[in-house]
Amino acid sequence: MNRTSDLQLASAARLALLILLATFLASIHPLKAAPPEDWLVTAPHWPARVVWANGTNAVALENGLLRRTIRLAPNGATVGLDNLVTGTSVLRAVKPEALLTIDGREFKVGGLGGQPDHAYLLPAWIAGLKDDQSAFQLVGVSTGQPEATFAWKHKRHSADLPWPPHGVTTDFHYAGREPATRGISVIVHYELYDHLPLLGKWLTVSNGTDHGLTLDRVTTELLAAVEAESAVDARATNRWRLPPLSVLSDYSFGGMDPVTSSRVTEWLPDPDYDTQVHYERLTPCLLACRTPVGPGVRLAPGGTFRSFRTWLLLHDSDSRERQGLALRRAQRTLAPWLTENPTMMHVRNADTRSFRAAVDQCAAVGFEMIIYTFGSGLDMENTDPAYLARVKADVDYAHAKGLEVGAYSLFSSRRIDDANDVINPQTGRPGGAIFGNAPCLGSHWGIAYLDKLKIFIEQTGLDLLEHDGPYPGDVCASTNHPGHHGLADSQWTQWRTSAEFYGWCRDRGVYVNAPDYYFFTGSSKTGMGYRESNWSLPRAQQIIHGRQNIFDGTFEKTPTMGWMFVPLTEYQGGGAAATLEPLRDHLPDYAAHLANNFGAGVQACYRGPRLYDSDATQATVKHWVDWFKTYRDILESDIVHLRRADGRDIDYFLHVNPRLRRCGLAMIYNPLTVEARRTIRLPLYYTGLTGTALVRREGAATERLRLDRGDVAEVSVKVPANGCTWLVFERP
Repeated sequence: MNRTSDLQLASAARLALLILLATFLASIHPLKAAPPEDWLVTAPHWPARVVWANGTNAVALENGLLRRTIRLAPNGATVGLDNLVTGTSVLRAVKPEALLTIDGREFKVGGLGGQPDHAYLLPAWIAGLKDDQSAFQLVGVSTGQPEATFAWKHKRHSADLPWPPHGVTTDFHYAGREPATRGISVIVHYELYDHLPLLGKWLTVSNGTDHGLTLDRVTTELLAAVEAESAVDARATNRWRLPPLSVLSDYSFGGMDPVTSSRVTEWLPDPDYDTQVHYERLTPCLLACRTPVGPGVRLAPGGTFRSFRTWLLLHDSDSRERQGLALRRAQRTLAPWLTENPTMMHVRNADTRSFRAAVDQCAAVGFEMIIYTFGSGLDMENTDPAYLARVKADVDYAHAKGLEVGAYSLFSSRRIDDANDVINPQTGRPGGAIFGNAPCLGSHWGIAYLDKLKIFIEQTGLDLLEHDGPYPGDVCASTNHPGHHGLADSQWTQWRTSAEFYGWCRDRGVYVNAPDYYFFTGSSKTGMGYRESNWSLPRAQQIIHGRQNIFDGTFEKTPTMGWMFVPLTEYQGGGAAATLEPLRDHLPDYAAHLANNFGAGVQACYRGPRLYDSDATQATVKHWVDWFKTYRDILESDIVHLRRADGRDIDYFLHVNPRLRRCGLAMIYNPLTVEARRTIRLPLYYTGLTGTALVRREGAATERLRLDRGDVAEVSVKVPANGCTWLVFERP
């Protein structure tokens, strides 16, 4: 009855074959230095370094997992991007290091031409490549270490991760040669991190001329990648397989995952690739990282522009699970604050009596944070001193009880007025934004709005901002807003304003929840992935949907990155069948929600006036909070996905962390109305266990298990009807 997952079929055995293949390729590939162990399992020992290749006129950033090689003369150009785990080249052709459109003209930054065939790049061809004299020319190289983009004030429990991440940086300095660019300088920044096949890149453009200029568009990466597949016939764009790399960017909004939210990632046909097999030469094999609109920034003499950042993550497998594990580790490295994961209640009423009663309940069961929820009546735009003093008194009360306090503020999905809303470029009027109407963050109202939030946070001592509708990508055609000049720079300036505000919050230890992918600019959590109306379904359906949302969302997110929802009171309809209140009358359903979320290491918005209404309810909530804190280290670790919930049989997943003594925790749920006895196979490869493992069933004494050659444990489990059980794996 149990279906064996793809991961179970392809765990250690396939990885062993991968390593053997990589070892063979190392013997024939001149740029190969394959790591002897799996970087996702073993203790880290692949530090980043900059290698000056004597006699080869090149510099390389490498860490044993990835190598990017840049030629220095006759101009700077990437001539190698190698996956050192698989021994394969990601690069098939040389392109410019960047593209800039200045005052309507496009200019190359670095790059070399004359490659005879763009299907592959032979080392023998490189010395013969020619410089484009109109391009920005490489004039110097400098090295250093990563620097923090903003301060991170450690204020609550989080993973022990460095900020900034450890690694190396290499800056390539370019200068304009022709009259139109003379006096303009460009730095192409690269950043490679320890123990990760992850490489960052961004640009700095400085205007050293005696006149102003407009930076119309910026392309920070133009990578001619080896195509993932070849097809002769016409094919829809979204049906192509893409090269095995993920692109992350801090210029992300309008989505809750890294793919949907990225505004700068495009896979394009390469017009120079004449020998591809696709008849119309439309194979998407040219990665362009560029602003979709603008930035449209005006640089005065002496002015400097710093671009968005992107990161390339090279994958060594087609496995969705393995790619997800790599992506989750990369995100934790680039934004370690996303590992902050406080237990939180959303209190429905903001009056002092209701708030303090909820604080008392949170403290009694061990919750760590209470949030004035949406619809509570709290107004973060109210800067009246008497109002601020009243809220501060309530916040101080919660702090004295050991709780942090957060508040909700709505930015988008609202109408201010014609003067302050985003102006639709198609109509010249408000309306037609992503959510109908939205204010412009560069308007007088938008600037004052952020100032009010800062005052409110500073004077009340709030610890969290739940920001609903941070700038979602609406462009604004107004020429009267003080925060931007017009349409061309409206998206860039609104994003930059949001990013700077979240950095301001992070510097003060203020946790940010936002329904946008702002992790790399300071936010800690976004939606795990759910449809709000589903929380008005009957309770049993909510529970199954909840596990499906968590299962699906944690392929790309760590458990700490996504919030879930538990409607303690009726939410958007559904009536009694959808409602947990009175809590004591629906305690099994309430307990199932708690087990869903805490068992996955995921925090939910427990929204209502109270957390419990009887001694039995209080005991149930406290049990699960205490249980979560007991196993917090492994519960907040990555999830390996095994069987998705469908209501037809047990469903389960496995937390893994090879760096912990308690290196695995399996959660098994039973949606059936009868007890389930099953024998399940748990792939323990990513726990780091080999040969044998110790297992505890719900905290009982340890049992010794023998693992098969694929590091899979076969375990018999007994799961109560409509209940769950768990297994904890430890090192012998």
